Amino acid sequence: MLSVSRSSEKISEDIHLSIGGMSCAGCVVGVETALRSVPGVIEANVNFAEHTALVKGSVTTAALTDAVVQAGFEAAELRDEGDQSEKEAIELAYYRTLLTRAIVAALVGLPLFVAGMVGVLPDIFSDAGRLFWLFVGVVTLAVLVYSGGHFFSGALKSFHAHNANMDTLIAMGTGTAWLFSMVVIAVPNLVPPFAHHAYFEAAAIIIALINFGSALEMRARGRTSEAIKRLIGLQPKTARVVRNGVEQDILISEVGLDETLRVRPGERIPVDGTLIDGHSTVDESMLTGEPVPVSKQLGDEVVGGTINVAGSFLYQAKRIGSDTVLAQIIEMVRQAQSSKPAIGRLADKISAVFVPSVLLIAILTFVLWMHFSGQFSYALVATMTVLIIACPCALGLATPMSIMVGVGKAAEQGVLIRNGEALQQAGKLSVVVLDKTGTVTQGAPAVTKLQCFDGRSEEQLLQFAASVEAGSEHPLAAAIIAEAKQRDLTLLESQSFEAVVGHGVCAVVDGKSVLLGNSKLMKLNDIDVSNVMDDLHRLAVDAQTPMLLAVDNCLMGIVAVSDPIKADSKAAIERMHAIGLKVVMITGDQQASADAVARQVGVDEVIAEVLPQDKSSAVSALQQQGHVVGMVGDGINDAPALAQADVGFAIGGGTDVAIESSDITLMRGSLHGVVDAIQISRATLKNIKQNLFGAFVYNVLGIPVAAGVLFPLFGLMLSPIIAGAAMAMSSLTVVSNANRLRYVETGRK
Repeated sequence: MLSVSRSSEKISEDIHLSIGGMSCAGCVVGVETALRSVPGVIEANVNFAEHTALVKGSVTTAALTDAVVQAGFEAAELRDEGDQSEKEAIELAYYRTLLTRAIVAALVGLPLFVAGMVGVLPDIFSDAGRLFWLFVGVVTLAVLVYSGGHFFSGALKSFHAHNANMDTLIAMGTGTAWLFSMVVIAVPNLVPPFAHHAYFEAAAIIIALINFGSALEMRARGRTSEAIKRLIGLQPKTARVVRNGVEQDILISEVGLDETLRVRPGERIPVDGTLIDGHSTVDESMLTGEPVPVSKQLGDEVVGGTINVAGSFLYQAKRIGSDTVLAQIIEMVRQAQSSKPAIGRLADKISAVFVPSVLLIAILTFVLWMHFSGQFSYALVATMTVLIIACPCALGLATPMSIMVGVGKAAEQGVLIRNGEALQQAGKLSVVVLDKTGTVTQGAPAVTKLQCFDGRSEEQLLQFAASVEAGSEHPLAAAIIAEAKQRDLTLLESQSFEAVVGHGVCAVVDGKSVLLGNSKLMKLNDIDVSNVMDDLHRLAVDAQTPMLLAVDNCLMGIVAVSDPIKADSKAAIERMHAIGLKVVMITGDQQASADAVARQVGVDEVIAEVLPQDKSSAVSALQQQGHVVGMVGDGINDAPALAQADVGFAIGGGTDVAIESSDITLMRGSLHGVVDAIQISRATLKNIKQNLFGAFVYNVLGIPVAAGVLFPLFGLMLSPIIAGAAMAMSSLTVVSNANRLRYVETGRK
């Protein structure tokens, strides 16, 4: 049983709550309504599969828990989401409790059912028979209290909160069966002779079946969070810190910022930080997917959860607690699993009115049976069966179960999906727009050619180019400066640096005015480039980016830089074509250079020479043509385009996981992640539709059959016991179907 947490008055942007007392999808709407009514709440989503809630806004935990309690449920703050052992222990204990309750109820109900079938039970109206049945009634009452007490208490709480849920249906069905049976035995004159029948075995067996089904459902639900458990398992529980020159092992929660930590061979790195002593190789496959360990030297960054393969080293903690990369990954997965796509909100709206509708149908069933048949026992059985069979559990589980498994499956592929809406939209994409630099290419360009004019040397050309680029953070600038350092060139003094967006850079170097950029920059400064246009075109056709260097308005030469294409870009784009996507590449590079890259990787369309601020307009133009557009970029320069797209995919550089402008982050930096996300999205949406279809069909067909529509045609009445078994199995079927997503093949070669 959950206890209400009132100790935390801290105002937070995100609050995670564990919700107790929810029994069906109808409860979800009740809890969400209660949470959203609290002043300061911006958004509240309840995950019925996990029995948790994620609340966003400026609000106290106490205010939220009070609202949930007043709505008839229980709430407690989830404080330490990193440690799941306590939660798992509670769930295991409750699983065993459900099994025990089911067994106790079955031990009473099954012998009665079998004895009734073979005709060995005593007559209700004999003296010995009445005592026997009174004893059975008392035992059955004990079963209802022990094995079914949670249904009755839940129904009572729901009644006080002016709601109706699954507990209401089960309590009314089994309670009516027991009460009617006791009246038949104790005061038979109040009941017509044709209705003299006890239903104790039905009440007990229904309670047994529902408890057993709930236990199996809980066991199957536990498998859906395997991805989270594996991510949490990557983080060690202790860290070896160096304090006052002494090494000691402490809990990871006690590690402070800027503390010095020791990592020995074979150990997992506890938190994120920077290496300050020693060297090693680190297995970062959990982030990058690359199996080859990465060499780490002084000043290099190490990430918590990765494995130190060889060598012992000291490092300084730079990100701890919820700020670590692994913690951010876990939080992103959790939030995505708690979110709802549009299709899930529709199911919740239906569930909100479902139980009251069933109660009305049950009343109507009783009235019609009494009117047309006059058979009280038939009317009672039909009413009980309607109440039992119509549980909306399957409807409530249909969407969240699939979302949890789908998001977890994506996380295992290095694809972090921020919310359920992105998961739903990804499966509808018709066009994928790819940024070139750092997305299709490696984003680590290198100087490939130096072409000098007027008898200048390569060293002079490179020296001026590197000096003017010293004030730039552009990847091309880094390539030029790296080449200058490799040749041991001394950079000249540079002043008045200015970056001209989409054109290049300029500065005063060694007292001379220096321009470095494309032909547009030269034309803006009235420098004639007609004689070198053929050279520029030839370099661009070879997938090189040529930059012109002018000193005091005279051309000195051309510096060409090439950014190698990622080894798997071509294969990933082939996979995009295979699933029916149109692929567009967008870049600020020259048209000829962009075309050269496009030919090598096989994109369908190229949009070149686009300024960063205009990329979002290009995405918008595709949307206006009726396309559902996904944009893939580095999450920084491409932020407007990522936000404009229907789904934004950000290429994560291993540690860059908090890219706010994207819907999906590709941790491994590979375009294969885009296809993985789309295929998982399509599989998840298909799975949700299967679940919803099954749940709707179950209720659409089950309720009329339970109400007795087959009786006039075939003389058949559905037993409440069979209805109880069908209700339990419907939820288990939904959970099992959702778990099939864990085995979806993405088709990556």
